[in-house]
Amino acid sequence: MGELEKLKQDCIVKQKRGLHIIIASIVVWGGILAVELLNVPVLTKNLFVFVCTALLLPISYFISRLINVDFQNKTNPLTKLGMLFSMNQLLYLLIAMWIYPTIPNKMLMVLAIIFGAHLLPCSWLYNSRAYFISSIVISILALLVGTNFKPFILASVMLTIVVAFCITLILENHQFD
Repeated sequence: MGELEKLKQDCIVKQKRGLHIIIASIVVWGGILAVELLNVPVLTKNLFVFVCTALLLPISYFISRLINVDFQNKTNPLTKLGMLFSMNQLLYLLIAMWIYPTIPNKMLMVLAIIFGAHLLPCSWLYNSRAYFISSIVISILALLVGTNFKPFILASVMLTIVVAFCITLILENHQFD
């Protein structure tokens, strides 16, 4: 086994393939669904959706403690690469911020597509079919559901699919053990 594969396996084991982040995503998408069910103007909903997304890192840190995940894994240089994979999503959020006032009813769709697409590089880092398939399915479903249904339907679909992704990731982690 090469050095790169050893480093990837270290990430897989110590970070449980990013399970803490995906569990936190369930909480965030649950919050987004609750926001979408509120009887407030769409711009207010969109603001609350951004607040929900801002909670991802603190929630994932707390969950990492609960499930015994090395949140930073500072000894592995691939952890920085994994952080870059995730941080690129912040740059894509600029698109969602532009959509916010311009086409407010489609902001959640754009956010969901960004979420799904940013999972793709993690499939390489974690040697994970769950990340690969979820990235594609989430992005396409977000587009289809987001263009044809109200945002609360999209939030419901996202919550459901992220739960399924989480279960698949747990199974993938158990196969590795």
